[in-house]
Amino acid sequence: MRSLLRWNTPHSIRSFHTTLTRTSARLRAQEKIAEIDSVSPFSTVLVDNFHRRHDYLRISLTERCNLRCFYCMPSEGVELSPSENILTNEEILRLASLFVKSGVTKIRLTGGEPTVRKGISEIIAGLNKFRPYGLDSIAMTSNGLSLHRRLPELIENGLTHLNLSLDTLDEFRFELMTRRRGLHAVLRTLDVALASLPYVKLNVVVVKGLNDSEVLDFLAMTKEKPICVRFIEFMPFTGNKWDANKMIPSSELLKVISERHPDVMRAPDELNDTARTWKIPGYVGNFGFISSMSDHFCATCNRLRITADGQIKVCLFDAKEMSLRDKMRSGATDSELLATIGQAVLGKQEKHVGMQDIDVVTNRPMILIGGRRPTSLSGLKYPTSVAKSHPSQRRFNSSSAGPRLTHLDHTGRASMVDVGDKHPTKRTATASGRIYIPRVAYDLVTSTYPAASELESPSSPSPSQKAVSKARRKGDALTVAHLAAITGAKQTSNLIPLCHPLAISNISVVLLPEVSVSDSGERYSILCRATVSCEGKTGVEMEALTAVSVGLLTVWDMLKAVGGKEMEIGEIMVLEKTGGTHDFTRITETK
Repeated sequence: MRSLLRWNTPHSIRSFHTTLTRTSARLRAQEKIAEIDSVSPFSTVLVDNFHRRHDYLRISLTERCNLRCFYCMPSEGVELSPSENILTNEEILRLASLFVKSGVTKIRLTGGEPTVRKGISEIIAGLNKFRPYGLDSIAMTSNGLSLHRRLPELIENGLTHLNLSLDTLDEFRFELMTRRRGLHAVLRTLDVALASLPYVKLNVVVVKGLNDSEVLDFLAMTKEKPICVRFIEFMPFTGNKWDANKMIPSSELLKVISERHPDVMRAPDELNDTARTWKIPGYVGNFGFISSMSDHFCATCNRLRITADGQIKVCLFDAKEMSLRDKMRSGATDSELLATIGQAVLGKQEKHVGMQDIDVVTNRPMILIGGRRPTSLSGLKYPTSVAKSHPSQRRFNSSSAGPRLTHLDHTGRASMVDVGDKHPTKRTATASGRIYIPRVAYDLVTSTYPAASELESPSSPSPSQKAVSKARRKGDALTVAHLAAITGAKQTSNLIPLCHPLAISNISVVLLPEVSVSDSGERYSILCRATVSCEGKTGVEMEALTAVSVGLLTVWDMLKAVGGKEMEIGEIMVLEKTGGTHDFTRITETK
């Protein structure tokens, strides 16, 4: 009876009702989870040995890019995978479907630069059809160079989030870091994105002594716009000349920001977010740090990657890969593909090594997260060291039978290559070269036209004055060389016996006087860079090389009166060719 009376007290009744309510809420939550799982169950295939659930998939659509950022691409260029090795749209969507139905809720499209991939709009539309299976987010990371016109269509097809890579707001520094122009085009894309999406993330790779002075400028952008600026620590990849002294820990950047904004406060992070987010009171946007080097976030990592050539990478800093492409093309069923995915996920380490021990020899350059890899029987692939093959062989020799000279017939006699069966494509080539000149010649080239008083010859001119006067009488050296370079490109087939005559559509030539400083002192030079384009059956590398060579020879002729004995021509090379079977890119060091 006493027990029954205790349960009849008001306090006991309230407790009983509270317990019932909590039980009911728990049951409802369990029913909701069961309902979601019945539509989109989370598969153990995406759970690793450390109980991390991988619900975020990054898919690289291409290895190509229309920028040449130094931290992403090695200075000697990269060897692009043959086009037949790149995943097709259908293969991408098949893999995406498997991942989504296994529990992936977010897919990010990357590259290279994803917008240069043909059919990207159709890929996004295809991904959008997976929403009933649990896909919540279709995101893209882009440099924004050519996105402003296409972004509304991509959003209409299902794109929900956009990250723009923008490392500087200074036009000159942009060209220095990306080796291309285009800052205004990227900022235009940002404006279009802000008008179409709830917010935009800006990815800023911070390099000490290069763009770290712009951190506060980027923060100013968040004051009135819904922008999240994410400062990314400079990370090591093959060929990007990573230096620990160039990497600024996020803690140092936060200290700089706090000195200007002492009221800065920590903001709540999204679950599994790579960035640690902060906010300045009164600002519409926010900022964060991706501290991959100084403070890794491996414990909560939920990301998997598929490269453009179909390899699954479970960690950005792990060189090991497994080929899903080869499995698909050998006729693997969905179950067999899932088994391969599960094998890769189980091989994920608890955390990556410290920054001093990260493998930058066998891991891919950032632009490829590609390169050639030997295949083992198990399907596990390890990229080979760059040092194992000569750069020229990697870029230009694709024949498995060994190198051969294309301009010789079977008897060894000179022969023009037959291009009759080839289809015309838009082809472009860029070449560069340099002429080193003495200081007096450099001053002549870079000075404005002399005043009338300077043209009056002294009664007894010295030999050097005579040489300067003779050089000036020939005219503007760079203008004449510019015209000569264009003429040389157009005359290539007349100068090089086995070159095909081409209908050139455009020739762009730039001559830049430069001064380099080293321990031995200053050295003066003129850089000549030529880009030639055509719609044809063969490439225009020879036309670009001829333009550079003729341009530099013309500079020599214009300045030989003052510098003939000291001038030196060299470093003539093809920087880039596109539109053919064997495209490649070489990036030269900044002088």
